[in-house]
Amino acid sequence: MNVLLTGATGYIGKRLLPVLVENGHQVVCCVRDKDRFSPPKSLRDHIDVVEVDFLKEETLANIPEDIDGAYYLIHSMSASSDYAEMERKSAENFRESLNNTKAKHVIYLGGIINEDELSKHLSSRKAVEEELAKGQYHFTALRAGIIIGSGSASFEIIRDLVEKLPVMITPKWLKTRCQPIGIYDVIQFLSQSLFAEQTYDQDFDIGGPDVLTYKEMLLRFAKIRKLKRYIFTVPVMTPRLSSYWLYFVTSTSYNLAKALVDSMKVEVICRDRRINDLLNLEPMNYTEALERAFRKIESNAVVSSWKDAYTSSGFESDISDFVNVPTFGCFVDRRVRKLKNREKTIAKMWAIGGANGWYYGNWLWKIRGYMDKVVGGVGLRRGRTSAISINAGDALDFWRVLYAKKSEGRLLLLAEMKLPGEAWLEFRIEDDEIIQTATFRPLGLLGRLYWYAVLPFHGFIFKGMIEAINVD
Repeated sequence: MNVLLTGATGYIGKRLLPVLVENGHQVVCCVRDKDRFSPPKSLRDHIDVVEVDFLKEETLANIPEDIDGAYYLIHSMSASSDYAEMERKSAENFRESLNNTKAKHVIYLGGIINEDELSKHLSSRKAVEEELAKGQYHFTALRAGIIIGSGSASFEIIRDLVEKLPVMITPKWLKTRCQPIGIYDVIQFLSQSLFAEQTYDQDFDIGGPDVLTYKEMLLRFAKIRKLKRYIFTVPVMTPRLSSYWLYFVTSTSYNLAKALVDSMKVEVICRDRRINDLLNLEPMNYTEALERAFRKIESNAVVSSWKDAYTSSGFESDISDFVNVPTFGCFVDRRVRKLKNREKTIAKMWAIGGANGWYYGNWLWKIRGYMDKVVGGVGLRRGRTSAISINAGDALDFWRVLYAKKSEGRLLLLAEMKLPGEAWLEFRIEDDEIIQTATFRPLGLLGRLYWYAVLPFHGFIFKGMIEAINVD
């Protein structure tokens, strides 16, 4: 069967793709930018890639007509304050596009919406579901609450809170109940629902067996990590203060923090378990989901992270616009060294960022990351998805990977911190030299003043960095 997979570069899509291939499907991956999509070599004979942006009607013609089924895995809640209208329009365009194919089944992953008064986030998910259900195909909506897995936003937020704060003074919404589900089980429900006639034209809630408050989830996480944590809830913390609290303590963006806080005031508990019986699936409990996530992390087997989603940056331009580094009107810091050991140097390049830091002046990088958070940027807390690999499109602290090719010895990064301009950092090996280039394209006078203000720091940070990367 030919299956259309939207959100193929996202957290869920990256994990669903190999399962669909393993189940014998030919998968058409919808991506906004092919340069950001790096599927494993083992999958490439079983997939086709098309560039489609469901907010740009001129790209919809790229969707092939020969589609048997499709997944709608597109969410925009951290991209813009007007994400609800973006999500509705995207769903409408998807529906009209699928009506022009031979698709007989569409599956949507949304959020549990069993409350009369919904948050803006969950209301948007419901509106998307309603738009998709109007299509000329069988439709199945799977509704999940908190998803727990290595790299998931919920898991990383819980991890940040528990591992950084021995004592927490928290908002009262930590007493709200929810029903978490492991990412492994989400993928099982998604993959096994496809073309399962007993799921046609229905909506289902999916969740694990445990119903917990957010406070209980934090404390169980602490128990698994063998950490003693004390949590006190107070009634005086407003939604805005709660959002700032979540934003500064965790790696989430402010827009995402705001949407999450709004949603966390609403209970998300499954109405029933009928889909478990229909598909003969029994989800793991919360503790098992956490333990599975840590096994993946410890074995460097994290397939995807929410931080790699383009919307985690708040960056509004197309990333493909920045792959070619400009020269005109730019400030450049270029350093060249005679290459000592190609293999070891490339290994250092590919290990940069995250827990390894930036090899020189790490305390200054941390200060810069904190300053970025203060003004609403992403800061350094996104880290890196994998300790051993880098792919185009990955988030890397407050950078985005534009190009990464080991055999060529080239790594190109785009800055996603708040700047009065645009910045690139490139490492490239040519013949017997390693070339490190920092490029800054200023925006007006403020951009020029910024460059000259940080120039003294660049002098020793960039010098130290290239010396540390160019190893014997």
